Amino acid sequence: MEHIHGGAAAQSSGDWAVVARGLVKTFGDNRAVDGVNLNVRAGTVYGVLGPNGAGKTTTIRMLATLLRPDAGSAKIFGYDVIKEPQIVRQLIGVTGQYASVDESLSATENLVIFSRLLGLGRAEARHKAAELLEEFGLTDAAKRPLKNFSGGMRRRLDLAASLIAQPPLIFLDEPTTGLDPRTRNQMWDTIRRLVQTGSTVLLTTQYLNEADELADRIAVIDRGRVVAEGTADELKASVGSASLQLRIQNQQDAGIARQIVERVLEVRSTVSPEGGQITAPMVDADRVADLLTAFREKGIRLDELSVQKPTLDEVFLTITGHDTKENTLKVPDETDEAGKVKI
Repeated sequence: MEHIHGGAAAQSSGDWAVVARGLVKTFGDNRAVDGVNLNVRAGTVYGVLGPNGAGKTTTIRMLATLLRPDAGSAKIFGYDVIKEPQIVRQLIGVTGQYASVDESLSATENLVIFSRLLGLGRAEARHKAAELLEEFGLTDAAKRPLKNFSGGMRRRLDLAASLIAQPPLIFLDEPTTGLDPRTRNQMWDTIRRLVQTGSTVLLTTQYLNEADELADRIAVIDRGRVVAEGTADELKASVGSASLQLRIQNQQDAGIARQIVERVLEVRSTVSPEGGQITAPMVDADRVADLLTAFREKGIRLDELSVQKPTLDEVFLTITGHDTKENTLKVPDETDEAGKVKI
């Protein structure tokens, strides 16, 4: 396992929403979770990134007291998931990939029922339902039966139901799988607001840009193991520096331009086959200004200059030794409205 920034230091349990050590879960011959360690700091979004079948959902189910670990331990705000499950359940909310609501009832009726089950009075339950429907853009559909809801509307209602009590820790298991880009962005905004108002979010995803966009820290899981952990920038930096890409206006200048790049930046560079683009590692960003000055002095004109950071896809490939596409880890399909993947 690759460690970025080392493990969590021993601190008070109040600092950590989740501390998991050596979690294992086996189904027959399949070791679905194989010694997972996690440290989730309170008040953050923690992303668990991995392809289909990596063990993300099984890990969540153990942390949420829905599955008993075969080995290892886990604590939620200092409470043991095996020895103190009743306390843990009062501290968490769980929402999955499918709406856990009654098809025959309206959105309002579903939320009122959930609210009443959680102990809210009749008037308070109706107020909370109306508030959540507005938050998730479902007010116009409040009285509509759920069987007439789209997949995106169902997902938003499912998340709304899990937030009635706004627990300190919220598990979001693949919350945006199959959603259209507009609805996905709405969900992202809601997740950010949850953290701003005091919740901790543990998010599983197979979308690379979702982890990049939302998570304060990311655990990359492959075949039941955490293979890397850190911030998105730390994970990217672990596989190499950003690269500087220059497109030369006059290809005849490519040779001298490359010499200048290597002299000023003190790196090796590559030139595209057609000769118009030069790519070099950008070890020191401060030297880019010197490079542009050198080009101007030599009369070399640029059509384009860009900086490319390593992607999380490259991180996954480098760390695991196989392409993410082998296991359907993916960037969202902008045209995918209804596809749903059960992990």
